[in-house]
Amino acid sequence: MNANVLVLNQDYQPLSICSVQRSMKLLFLEKAELLHDDPGKALRTPREAYQYPSVIRLRSYIRIPYTKVVLSRRNIMRRDNFTCQYCGKKSKLTIDHVIPKSRGGKDTWENLATACENCNVKKGNKTPKEANMTLSSKPYRPIPITFFRDYNGNVQEPWKPYLYMT
Repeated sequence: MNANVLVLNQDYQPLSICSVQRSMKLLFLEKAELLHDDPGKALRTPREAYQYPSVIRLRSYIRIPYTKVVLSRRNIMRRDNFTCQYCGKKSKLTIDHVIPKSRGGKDTWENLATACENCNVKKGNKTPKEANMTLSSKPYRPIPITFFRDYNGNVQEPWKPYLYMT
């Protein structure tokens, strides 16, 4: 029972991750419904067997204030999986401005990428196209739920459609 369960709001937006125990409590109190279970597992009592939850959806909408991921060096590295976005190396990493600051590039999620020292020096004061370098993935503003995978290891397969990862 050490697994985690993805909790979705009534409108199917990812809300949080909770324990199996907490999800079963929500299901028994009929505050949530089971969307996906883990077919290889079951929760058993002396008289009953219950589906092992993987994704649940709340029956009533929970209003949460809009949260966004803070733009920081650490969060850019996390978004890019601590990997150089030009060559794929995982050592001596820096933050690169895709459009250099000297050319009007801003400190935004969409303009910052992780780069190793060698690639950052090679790119210099040029755009990736001018330096003949390609980004392995386009920089983007992450949503808070995508950072859950860093705390929980791999994302379970049934979660991916709800986390916009398919």
